Amino acid sequence: MSSDLKAAVNEICSKHGNDATGMMDILRDVQEQFGCIGSEAMDVIAKAAGTHRVEVASAASFYSFLTDRPTGEVAIRLCNDVIDKMQGVDRVAEAFKDELGIDFGETTPDGKISLEWTPCIGMSDQAPAALVNDEVMTRLSSDDARDIVASLRSGREYYKLRHELGDGANADKLVHSMVINNVRRADSVIFNTRRQGDHHPEVGIRNALGMSPVEVIRSIKTARLRGRGGAGFPTGMKWEFTHAAEGDEKFVICNADEGEPGTFKDRVLLTECTDLLLSGMTIAGYATGAATGILYLRGEYAYLRRHLESVLASRREASLLGKSAGGKDGFNFDIRIQMGAGAYVCGEETALISSCEGLRGDPKTRPPFPAQKGYLGKPTLVNNVETLCCAARIMEKGAAWFSQFGTPASAGTKLLSISGDCGRPGIYEVPFGIPLREVLEMAAANNPAAVQIGGPSGQMVGPDGFDRTICFDDLATGGSIMVFDATRDLLCVAARFMEFFVEESCGYCTPCRVGNVLLKERLDKIRTGHGGPDDLDYLQTLGESIKTASRCGLGQTSPNPILTTLANFRHVYEALVKPPEGELLATFDLDSALSEARAIAQHD
Repeated sequence: MSSDLKAAVNEICSKHGNDATGMMDILRDVQEQFGCIGSEAMDVIAKAAGTHRVEVASAASFYSFLTDRPTGEVAIRLCNDVIDKMQGVDRVAEAFKDELGIDFGETTPDGKISLEWTPCIGMSDQAPAALVNDEVMTRLSSDDARDIVASLRSGREYYKLRHELGDGANADKLVHSMVINNVRRADSVIFNTRRQGDHHPEVGIRNALGMSPVEVIRSIKTARLRGRGGAGFPTGMKWEFTHAAEGDEKFVICNADEGEPGTFKDRVLLTECTDLLLSGMTIAGYATGAATGILYLRGEYAYLRRHLESVLASRREASLLGKSAGGKDGFNFDIRIQMGAGAYVCGEETALISSCEGLRGDPKTRPPFPAQKGYLGKPTLVNNVETLCCAARIMEKGAAWFSQFGTPASAGTKLLSISGDCGRPGIYEVPFGIPLREVLEMAAANNPAAVQIGGPSGQMVGPDGFDRTICFDDLATGGSIMVFDATRDLLCVAARFMEFFVEESCGYCTPCRVGNVLLKERLDKIRTGHGGPDDLDYLQTLGESIKTASRCGLGQTSPNPILTTLANFRHVYEALVKPPEGELLATFDLDSALSEARAIAQHD
């Protein structure tokens, strides 16, 4: 073993307290310094952190941004989600391959540049897009790809490749990105705070600290705030459960791991509403009795980290964080950033907690729920970015003010990330209860044939559903809306979504790990004209079984691309299947196969 490697890895481990719960930070730093996390480095990490080597290897192999094999000094990760495909990413990919002389998954012979595919990086409104190390490159063309390669080969630093700077804080020296915010509509709760100039980040905190924690929770419940991740669980109840849980140490975690293809609203909130978000986390800490907040930032948004750290530092200087935060004696609360490393499943709250603990992002069995036993086994509140921003505004302006927007069951406004076949992709803040048709008109979606609501895990609706409304009781969504016109092959879209879920499954439970592969294979059979009417029943039965038997939210929603297109676009399937010719013998007993899978799942 190289003494230099051993010394360097030990230094990295020491920087993170030689603590196995900091494994994500250790692995990211080792990867950054050495280009990979090799076998020798794993041995050093395991010894220094007091854990088993298999635990180190398990975590290192789980995340797509980490690798145990040498890669290039620069990694070009080109986004291949559905929207990027629609916007011509394949042409960009061919240009990269031609210029580099390699295929995806390979590294140039000189070891300088690696080329990889990656799922959604939160830039669907400005696709095609790529990550060059941590630098975001948007609106790429074939010529851009050639220029990037030429610049890298000439010795130009990867962070100097951007064509131009974006708007707002994107142009700040700490972000310095070409990403644009694309806020198309600012409504009453979130984005008009900047427009009106009447928002001061400390107001909500000081109002909250003037109440008891129980009164703060009562205000959140009175406002009828529900989680903005899509499921819509009442936020006040979550806070109340965590507050009431036994334990001297509690945590607040902000889930900033929006990995659902077509979702990018948190990107803008993290960039432009940072103080609002951190105020929400602080208020949640006070209400629940937590002393530590963790902002889990997806690896794709690493370009925002310096900006976020700067705002955290400013808030500490202003006594809004740290000892006696907000001037409240006895309220000691601070926030740290935990970086992810490319794993969609970590958007599920228990998988996110596993990742924060330095482990693979495997979902945990519930109960117990995080409010009782979460991070490090302690009571933990997990809310997403938009939810915490709304909570801060409620404490600033009052529960009655917030609940006047939206509908009785869905109070407030919703941020929508709209992309696809529309003339005005971007972020829209709209009141709950708005008809989908009105949203499509705002986005200049001319003659849409289908709309995917809530990302791949949501539902695809056709024109007969355009008069339905965006709310928890009708079209619930975490924010993603993808528009498809009549030129799009909807079953191809569904197949791409299924491919995403197959790739992103953690593999823990059989129904998700195996079932999604079987669904994808049968869908492909139908798409290629080899399916029969019985295959539609197979898709329906298997899809419903996977939803019922899977352990976490990924598997419980992964069949939706097929099930919702079957329900709303059955004619597309029926046009492709062929009636049986002659007498056919049944060679596959579906119920028997599912019974076997159920038995395996019970012992998995």
